[in-house]
Amino acid sequence: MNTEHLIRTFVEYYEEQGHRPITGSTLLPPPGDPVLFTTSGMHPLTPYLEGRPHPSGRRLVNVQRCLRTTDLDEVGDSTHLTVFQMLGTWSLGDYEGRQSLDWGYRLLTEGLGIDPGLLHATVFGGDEQVGPDTDSLRLWRERGVPVERTVEDNWWSNGPVGPCGPDSEIFLWTGDTPPPPHSTPTRDDRWVEVWNHVMMRHRRLDDGRLVPLPQRNIDTGLGVERLASLLQGASSVFECDVFEPWRRLVPALWPLQEPSLRLVCDHLRSAVVIIGDGVRPAPTGRGYVLRRLVRRVLTVLWRDDPSRGLGDLPREPLSHTLDHFRQVGGPEPVRRLLLEEEQGFRRLLERGRKVLARPRFRGPLGEEDFRYLHDTHGLPRDLVTSLREG
Repeated sequence: MNTEHLIRTFVEYYEEQGHRPITGSTLLPPPGDPVLFTTSGMHPLTPYLEGRPHPSGRRLVNVQRCLRTTDLDEVGDSTHLTVFQMLGTWSLGDYEGRQSLDWGYRLLTEGLGIDPGLLHATVFGGDEQVGPDTDSLRLWRERGVPVERTVEDNWWSNGPVGPCGPDSEIFLWTGDTPPPPHSTPTRDDRWVEVWNHVMMRHRRLDDGRLVPLPQRNIDTGLGVERLASLLQGASSVFECDVFEPWRRLVPALWPLQEPSLRLVCDHLRSAVVIIGDGVRPAPTGRGYVLRRLVRRVLTVLWRDDPSRGLGDLPREPLSHTLDHFRQVGGPEPVRRLLLEEEQGFRRLLERGRKVLARPRFRGPLGEEDFRYLHDTHGLPRDLVTSLREG
């Protein structure tokens, strides 16, 4: 099943259950949201989770593109990406978690053909403020799915304060043999999380107390690339169909070891999507996230061969990514912007090497040195550190 088929199957299934699609997915959060990028499907829906009526009703489904800078250091493993798509469903004060989990189980097993024997679930076991999630536990036992009870692993929040609640996560077995009898998601990383169902009923206050939200909501999220890779029998998200032109063309262009190849493909693909959503390189904010991604790519490429350049990249991966994320504009504006950023980075590196060669900077650097290098010479800390490491 290719990614487009997966997305279509998901949305149509929930439309049959009375959900209305939300359109207009973008990496840029709505005005007033303090985050730089949309990190989950719930970001644009926060006012509605807190009680405001949604114009499309109380049952919603969407495909949301997301970016998580917190995952940058994990990019290169088999499941994490910087930019990805999240399939989401919401009940805004309508049905409860048991119904959500039942629909999810039926979609996975009947709609997508997943063997029920390869599923495992986790549920919230309760703490000093909230009791155990017995409804979810009962549902999974009725379906014959093994369940593990946890506390911190099954509590979802978007930060230290704000909407939150217990969740039930669905895992898919990825091992070569059937799951061992006593294997669980917290003890065996061959169980890969594919879908999270959050019973968003609470708001956490500054003092840590929980108060009820005006309505009992359900918020679910399923990573498109992660599930697609599992359905396609791929060993990692980098081998599913959305990375096909990157995996086919980049290794011949720039011979790289697998971790570096994954980072280069992920960061370039992410940069294309960010640019497609209207962000431009800048010294702060969203623009600096884009700049950092491009610089990390160039640092990896130039480590072995300083003559490598982004101008060598074919059009096909750029076009494929823009088309997949349904972004307007062709690849040439994206290519021009990447080349401009590459040229600027080369000039910055030349200047940085000359500055750091001064006697003042040959020993250990303190906070005052880093501030001076940044404010006077435009050299960010991570670049200074990279240059000093050679």
